[in-house]
Amino acid sequence: MKSGFVTLVGRPNVGKSTLLNQILGQKVTIVSDKPQTTRTQVRGVLTRPDAQVVFVDTPGIHKPRTLLGERLNETATGSIGDVDVVCLLVDATAPIGRGDQWVAERVPSDAIVVVNKTDVAAPHDVLAQLRAAAEQLAGGDEYFPVSARTGEGVPELVETIISRLPDGPAYYPDDMVTDVPEAFWVAELVREQLLAVTRDEVPHSVATRVTEWDWPRIRCEILVERDSQKGIVIGKKGAVLKAVGIAVRSQLPPGAYLELFVKVDKDWQRRPKALERLGY
Repeated sequence: MKSGFVTLVGRPNVGKSTLLNQILGQKVTIVSDKPQTTRTQVRGVLTRPDAQVVFVDTPGIHKPRTLLGERLNETATGSIGDVDVVCLLVDATAPIGRGDQWVAERVPSDAIVVVNKTDVAAPHDVLAQLRAAAEQLAGGDEYFPVSARTGEGVPELVETIISRLPDGPAYYPDDMVTDVPEAFWVAELVREQLLAVTRDEVPHSVATRVTEWDWPRIRCEILVERDSQKGIVIGKKGAVLKAVGIAVRSQLPPGAYLELFVKVDKDWQRRPKALERLGY
């Protein structure tokens, strides 16, 4: 049996979380079109009769503007060492830039370069991006065009990853797909829904945490940085909060009772104690 750890790295919005969900065949990490959706390491486990692969999804590496941004970068770059395989993701629909090169300089020379979003890029653009990746990125010795959204090219990528793993034991039980705690997952589902309906600076200013868990009653706190953001998150006559609650409950076991509360925690992204309290 082959087993090992694989890190997915890249700039924000290249599709790391979508790829992980596609590989596992179920949702283990939230996704959105907003940058920096992933804020912590999320592990997803693929178990087959011949292999167990532990994938590590990471925050997008970016130019930080807050202490939170610095912490996210540290989380992502810290996951590159001590793993068996590193997959560097780039976007097939966007030119390779300095940010991609910065990430590539920090991955091993034998990293697998994954050119994602082939479903929305023309075939000649995908080929051009593969050539650009080979010419402009320091790390990488194999290149895979994939669509994390449709699954095209993903099985071939997974087979290559497994072929690179050493022989070893299973690290997790066969039926375990992620090590994300239930309370953390519910808080992430709430944040995912808020990312879908808010814009401008609000998505970056939202944090969520479950403060009480007495099944079926779950109390989730939503933190924002300013009073104006609190009004946006609640919505007119509570419409936004109500819609978020309905969407999240639809993804929880029947009978779940979810209470949502919004609280202003001024400039939490820039305060070390606030970040530590939130687990960043």
